[in-house]
Amino acid sequence: MIDKSEKIFVAGYRGLVGCALIRRLEAGGFTNVPKRDRSQLDLADEAAVQNFFAQDKPAIVIFAAAKVGGIKANSDFPVEFLLDNLRVQNSVIRAAYNAKVRKLLFLGSSCIYPKEAPQPIPESALLTGPLEPTNEAYAIAKIAGIKLCQAYVSEYGANFISAMPTNLYGPNDNFDLESSHVLAALLRKAHEAKMRRARELVVWGSGKPRREFLHVDDAAGACLFLLEKYDSPEIINVGSGTDVSIRELAELICDVVGFDGELAWDATKPDGMPRKLLDVTKLNNLGWHTTIPLRDGIARTYDWFRVNCAK
Repeated sequence: MIDKSEKIFVAGYRGLVGCALIRRLEAGGFTNVPKRDRSQLDLADEAAVQNFFAQDKPAIVIFAAAKVGGIKANSDFPVEFLLDNLRVQNSVIRAAYNAKVRKLLFLGSSCIYPKEAPQPIPESALLTGPLEPTNEAYAIAKIAGIKLCQAYVSEYGANFISAMPTNLYGPNDNFDLESSHVLAALLRKAHEAKMRRARELVVWGSGKPRREFLHVDDAAGACLFLLEKYDSPEIINVGSGTDVSIRELAELICDVVGFDGELAWDATKPDGMPRKLLDVTKLNNLGWHTTIPLRDGIARTYDWFRVNCAK
């Protein structure tokens, strides 16, 4: 069990997952959750991170910091996606070990798995084939983080675990069309099309690929569950266990938003992986299951978007 007075440091607390973790921790009565944004602590600055850990001595670390983006951003900026993520995770993981933290949870991504992985994807699929080219740089950085955590376990006996969440969405998501993921991008596009009273909404690709989505509040709950219930260095998937086609997702979002125009498909844009559904048997067998249905999660996210982002 985690004592509610234990110091828990969420690296990347202002991001999508970090915000959800802070909400969950504070709602759960955890009283010692230091917050450091980039102006206070640059996670890529190894000396600054070492100093923070030496002085503040967190007992538990949740690594939720990452440079993330959709197909376009990953394709346009592979150098940044590789180098930025490597710098930050190497810095935090090393400092956490040096400061003798009791436990560290490294958050990876379902992008780590091969493009042609079996569906649903078991944890054993890691490193069994070539990656999806449109997010290879990000995936390689995340795989390096997993392997670094496992190396600290095998060489030094650290209690470092790694969880692989599926596609996440929810409050505090990135809705910038140049760098956002598919659900957030479609939500914004549908809203703006509705506001313009447009007759059609253009969606990238064919609409055929299938994707799994998990509300970020569910992901945060899974993280705290794993901190209490899981101690293996072997990776563990975190997902809903169900998927939808991009066409079905677009139709669902249009229904929630209230856009009644037509969908048009831009086949010149890439589809990415044909399917990406995680096998969550391992997590379900431990006793954790998702609680937020996709439609409800999209409706909650749209409510947040209208208050915080809509023009």
